[in-house]
Amino acid sequence: MKKVKITILKTMLNEDLAKEYGICGLKACPMMQVGDVFYADYV
Repeated sequence: MKKVKITILKTMLNEDLAKEYGICGLKACPMMQVGDVFYADYV
């Protein structure tokens, strides 16, 4: 199985969707920063 490289290019928060579907005080994920690289495969 081939690996897939995922690079974070931009982080954002859709405030209108967060207000409608999220919990109060929801913010963008602090764990993902621009430039982070992840490798994934099927497993």
